[in-house]
Formats: sequence, structure tokens, C-alpha cells
Amino acid sequence: MTAVTRQDRSRGDDRGNAVELRPGDAGRLTLVLSGDWRIANGLAGTSDVEALLDGGRVRSLACEDGGLRGWDSALVSYLLKVRDLCAARDVRFDAGGLPPGIVRLIALARAVPVKADAARGGGAEPLTVRVGRAVLDNLRGADQAVSFLGEIMLGLGRLLVGRARFRRVDFLQAIEDAGAQALPIVTIVSLLVGLTVAFVGAIQLQQFGADIYVANLVGLAMTREMAALMTAIVLAGRTGAAYAAQLGTMQGNEEIDALSTIGISPIDFLVLPRVLALALMMPLLFIYSCFLGLLGGYIVGVAMLGLSGNAYIIQTVGALSMTDFWVGFVKSIVFGMLVAYAGALRGMQAGRSAQAVGVAATSAVVTSIVFIIVVDAVFAVMTNLLGI
Repeated sequence: MTAVTRQDRSRGDDRGNAVELRPGDAGRLTLVLSGDWRIANGLAGTSDVEALLDGGRVRSLACEDGGLRGWDSALVSYLLKVRDLCAARDVRFDAGGLPPGIVRLIALARAVPVKADAARGGGAEPLTVRVGRAVLDNLRGADQAVSFLGEIMLGLGRLLVGRARFRRVDFLQAIEDAGAQALPIVTIVSLLVGLTVAFVGAIQLQQFGADIYVANLVGLAMTREMAALMTAIVLAGRTGAAYAAQLGTMQGNEEIDALSTIGISPIDFLVLPRVLALALMMPLLFIYSCFLGLLGGYIVGVAMLGLSGNAYIIQTVGALSMTDFWVGFVKSIVFGMLVAYAGALRGMQAGRSAQAVGVAATSAVVTSIVFIIVVDAVFAVMTNLLGI
């Protein structure tokens, strides 16, 4: 084997980077680097090294400093490529002959593994493998969800006996975020839902001359279903996603690990204030949403259908009962806890990258809405069976 030398020159400049390959005895190959290895001078290729390694005679590759005048990440990137080529061919790589700074950077790059959630594998997997992995992931996710629910219940038990530890200011901040700051979007959505329900009902009821029963339709729809349901969906997209993003960011910054290290339960300190805040604020937002929904129906009935304001109010009061109100009220409490639970669950399950935080926020919204729809269907079946 003979030595192979390659030298790259930048345009209009006598500086450049040079690579000399010196074959030795017993399959030893020496990589001598010299010149100015900077990104401005261009990135060097590894085809010469790869060609010698593919010959099958090289057992070890050692790097030496042949007169490096300067270097930056271009040299480190080149050496990492060479190291990967050696690793793929079971060739020992030794960078000990280079300046200490380069050796430390290479060792650091080797010490930090690629995060599992930072990139996806490039090779296509068989369909059966993907299906099997999805099933196993779902089973693990269900197990984690049940375990997390149990931890929250234990945290509530500790709270009842005065052993839960969280800051009052965090609890008050969570109440403000879930309550007062949600009023604008709840106002718009609830009023428009009331208007929409009244319009849809009026189109059908006008055919029978029963315009006044728009009040019945809007009153029952808002108190029993729409107020709690739409408020919960709005909070799922607003507050539940925020919970997931906050806890996911803490997970990435290792703040949750720090709490566990100093003996503070993350469930008590981070999750309980959020669950309690939504459980307290959702009923109040439900009452507010009911009022606005009824106001929307009143506007349609009086302004569009020409009904008397007093007649509309009397018809609404006669159509509603406290049972209808309590059904929606209980739903709102359950929905609030579900939204907080889903947001906290996805946040605590988040990976330690920016992409994982975004995935956790999206997953929190989807999970919350699915929980809400399923539980609402269960409520509908139960109330029908009980005759409520």
C-alpha cells in the first residue's frame, strides 16, 4: 500500500486542509491532518478513507497532527464521519495524536446518545411490526394512565389529611388561568352556541307555529348538555394543552427529577393544584355558559322571531327544573377533572425534547376530548336509565 495525499484549497486563498493517509504494518493506518480546517475553507470528504477501509486490510486507524494551523467544527465533523466509518467496519479508531481540545469534543460527542424521540428510523418496517409496536405502546399507555390516576387519588387522600405539599400561590395562579382568563373565549363560544341552537330549532318549530318552544329547546340543551360540553372542549384546547406543555417543559429541563430528588412529590406539587383548580372553576364557568347560552336564545327569540321577552323567560323557567341544572353541574365537575388529568398525564409522559413537548400538548387535547365525549355518552345512558 502507498500513501495517499489529498489537499483542498479555498478559492483565491493559499490556505486549505490536507489529509495524508500512511499505511503501516499489521493493518495500521495513520491519518495525518494538516492545514487550516475551517468551515470557510470547505468541508472535506471521506471517500479516500472509505476506499482504504473497504479494502479489508485496515485493523486500526490513528489520527495525528501534521501541522494544524487552525480548526473549528469542520474538523470535528470530519473526524466523526471517519469514526463512524471505522465503527461500521470494526476498525479501531484512535484520535489521541490530535490536540486535546479535539479529543475532548470527539469524546463528548460519543458520550451523548441520540434521543429516541428526536428522530425516526429511516428504514421501513413491516406492517406487522408497526401494528405490534402500536398495540404494545397502547397497552403500556393504558397501564401508565391507570397508575397515574391512582397516584392522583393518593395525592387527594394526602391532601385531605393535610400531608400534600404545594404552594398556595401556584394554586391561585392555576385558578386564575383556568377561570378568569378563560372567560373571553367561553363568552364567545357559549353565546354563539345559544344563538345557533335557537336558529336551528326555530327553523323546524316555525313550520308548526310553535316558535315559543325555542325557549324550551335552548334551555334544556344548554343546561343539560351544551354548556358543560362546549366549556370542557374549550378548556381542553386552552388549559389542558397548557398543562401538558408546562409539565413537558419541566420534564425536559429535569425540574420534575429535581423535585423527586429533594423529596417533594411531583404529583402533590404540580398536578394537584391544576386538578383542583379546574374542578373548582369548571362549575362556575358552566353556570356562566348557561346564562350566555340562554341569552343567545333570548336574542333570537325576541329579535328574530318576534316573541315577547316576558313570554320567553316564563317559558324557559317552566321548561327547566333543578334536575336539569344539577345534571349539567355534575358533568362540568367531572369534565374539569378529566381535562386536568389528561393534560397532566401527557405532560408527565413527555420526552425531553422540544418536539416531544409539542406532541404532548397535541395528545392532551385529543385525549381530553375523547374522555369528554365518552363520559358524556355514559351520562346520557345513565340519566335515561334512571329517568332523570
